[in-house]
Order: sequence, then structure tokens, then C-alpha cells
Amino acid sequence: MAKPKLKPEIKTETLVSAAPKWNVVVLNDPINYQAYVVVAFMSVLRISAAEAKKLMRAIHAEGRATVWTGDRERAEMLSLELQQWHLNSLLEKDG
Repeated sequence: MAKPKLKPEIKTETLVSAAPKWNVVVLNDPINYQAYVVVAFMSVLRISAAEAKKLMRAIHAEGRATVWTGDRERAEMLSLELQQWHLNSLLEKDG
């Protein structure tokens, strides 16, 4: 009697978990002029003047605002660039 040939089970499914997102948060400070903050946001974040003003106003009113969310490496780079403009920025894990 011939033995049936068994094929090894090959699993092709791979669990892929999305990397966590990181927030770049800018804190309000009494030093920098609002116009300077707007220019810094336009330069570093590559956003329009209207978007930069909206973020600046949120920071001024609330004391802080998330200005960018995404992967950690880019968040670290943007935070460092904002700090080079003498803005108080930090990273926070999203969620």
C-alpha cells in the first residue's frame, strides 16, 4: 500500500503592524514674536501662511498645539529644526 505524500503547510500570512505615529508639539513661549513663529512654520513645515497663522493662534490660545503627525524619524527631524528656530517643540506618541 502506497503512503500518501504529505505536503508541508506553508503559512504565507504575515502580520504587519503599523508603526506608531508621533506628534510634533510646539509650546507657547513669551519670547518669540508671532510673525516669527509663522515664518518658522512656513519654512520648516512647508505650509501656507494661513495654515501657519492658524497653528500659531492655537498655540497662543491653548499654550500648545500639535503641528505635525507622522513617522518618528521625520518627527524628530522636524522637532529639531523647530528648536533650531528657537521654538519649544517636543515629541509625543500619538494616541
